[in-house]
Amino acid sequence: MARKKKPNDYGTGIPLHEVEALARVLLPEIQAFFESEEGQREFAEWNAQRGAEQKE
Repeated sequence: MARKKKPNDYGTGIPLHEVEALARVLLPEIQAFFESEEGQREFAEWNAQRGAEQKE
């Protein structure tokens, strides 16, 4: 008889179904932000800063 593997909660203690419910709410908002002009601009600034830090 195979044992059912418990999903890893990475030490949070948060049940997987609650994480999934939160993701269903947050993901569309995050996607909308990054598709917006403001999100594109902030991502470009972050990416440029990250590139500069990696060159150091």
